[in-house]
Amino acid sequence: MTLAINAVYHGFKVLQAQFVDEISSQAYILEHIKSGARLLYLANDDDNKVFSISFRTPPADDTGVAHILEHSSLCGSRKYPLKEPFVDLVKGSLNTFLNAMTFSDKTMYPVASRNDKDFHNLMDVYLDAVFYPSFYQNKYTLRQEGWHYNLDSLDGELSYNGVVYNEMKGVYSSPDAYLENEAMKALFPDNCYRFESGGYPDAIPQLTQEKFEQFHKTYYSPENSYIYLYGDMDIDATLEYLDSEYLSSFEKTGTVDSAIAEQQPLMRTADIEAFYPVGAEEDCTAKTYHELSIVTGKATDLQTSMALSLLKSTLLDSESSALRRALMDAGVGQIINGGYTSSMYQPVFSIRASGSEKELRDKFISVIYKTLQDITINGIDKKLLEANINSMEFKLREADFGGYPKGLILGIGVMDNWLYDGNPIEGLCYNKYLAALREGLKTNYYESIIENYLLDNTHKVLVTLLPQPGKEEADQEAAAAKMSAIKAQMSQDELQQHIDECAELHRLQATPDSEEARATIPVLKRSDIRQEVEKIETQEEELGASHLLYLPRNTNKIAYTSFYFDITDMEAEKLPLCYLLTDIMG
Repeated sequence: MTLAINAVYHGFKVLQAQFVDEISSQAYILEHIKSGARLLYLANDDDNKVFSISFRTPPADDTGVAHILEHSSLCGSRKYPLKEPFVDLVKGSLNTFLNAMTFSDKTMYPVASRNDKDFHNLMDVYLDAVFYPSFYQNKYTLRQEGWHYNLDSLDGELSYNGVVYNEMKGVYSSPDAYLENEAMKALFPDNCYRFESGGYPDAIPQLTQEKFEQFHKTYYSPENSYIYLYGDMDIDATLEYLDSEYLSSFEKTGTVDSAIAEQQPLMRTADIEAFYPVGAEEDCTAKTYHELSIVTGKATDLQTSMALSLLKSTLLDSESSALRRALMDAGVGQIINGGYTSSMYQPVFSIRASGSEKELRDKFISVIYKTLQDITINGIDKKLLEANINSMEFKLREADFGGYPKGLILGIGVMDNWLYDGNPIEGLCYNKYLAALREGLKTNYYESIIENYLLDNTHKVLVTLLPQPGKEEADQEAAAAKMSAIKAQMSQDELQQHIDECAELHRLQATPDSEEARATIPVLKRSDIRQEVEKIETQEEELGASHLLYLPRNTNKIAYTSFYFDITDMEAEKLPLCYLLTDIMG
């Protein structure tokens, strides 16, 4: 079905229609007039259909409310009043993807399936979960998924417990989490990125039921939503379903303010020294981290973003990368790597030395600046740069995401532009950006990007993360003392209340869902499943003494060729040489 621009289908107005050669898809941008919901539909012949509903969820503190809400939304809803609907759903589903994800500024709920009925079932359970969750009625959801006081008896030891609380304690057992947290706080002191959207363990217990519910009421609104559809589907029926079952029940208010505030640049590089815990007897040799993180423009500048991603690969990813080689030769760390994070309004370029020492900090930063300055003066390695452009193009064209559906990864990718009020289709049209990147090989384009974004840019932080022997034990003692002090301030009645609530939570967790509740979960019948065997079309012909087997497919201008040789008559003792031969020839 072709959708006409400015036409209205079941409450959705078509704002843009464009064929995207790069992914062989007809793209449509729509808006639901009544509720304000945004929708992107990529129509193609891929039967692995994808649906996702996402919300812009900028955190205002470190309580991890967005992360806890992601967990809690999947703990029962209006239509599906089970404790964990998705556990039962997957038993009767043919889904190719089923999950939810919390990012630093958004929360995504994507599903995928090749079966039409299954796809509709998954959509319905997810939509009911995000718009009509049961945690408003069940106050134990926050206690289970977020945090609660754990107490078995009046003389027992008081502690915190909860799914997300324990998960984030595990996350912060890694130096990487401390390093990222310190960098983000320093780079973004005035906007949402300074907060840990997943939740900082010490702050999670500050989340109340009232703040929890208010976050959902504020951000889980259709006018703050981004609906994504991909694949071969009956779009008319899908739009009719979205409108009649969910979106028509909501009125756009114009009051939802979820915009990401732009962080004004730091006037000079911030210098941070922080610590991560190691055991009291642990050897701290070569366990220091140095990282330079730089805020580089905006995610909506797609060409610059691609260029910076390309520069990260060229400067840091291979043994022949100039910056990596210089840092390794200088002996500032055992491992040199970097990153470019584009899934935030103001992307971050980072350079890291792991397995270092504190006194190598100045050497680390001086080698970075000297190497980058030399590149801007003498020029970047154009051959390596071109090789990385070729690699980038091949990955974009091939779109091989392992076991993940292609449409899923495309849907996550478009949010890097769409979430910040950019055009979601633009990020899919990569040919023009690749052409510009290739044209830049003929000029000083890349040298100027290094100069403007990495050297002359003051919006940076240098974090030195040091191991602190005994910090782990000291933190545990401080946490135990804190819990003892909290317990000492509670009355007998308050303590008994926490004991009762803890017991009730355990009882609810152990109580199976009723048959009536379980019966609400949609399951596939045999009649819903395709009976025909999937056939792969092939063409065969003889080429001299060889046999050609050709599989016609749309491979986005990539040719895949495999040669097979009959070794049936080879002596057994020579078989190991075949492995050696393939390694040498490969």
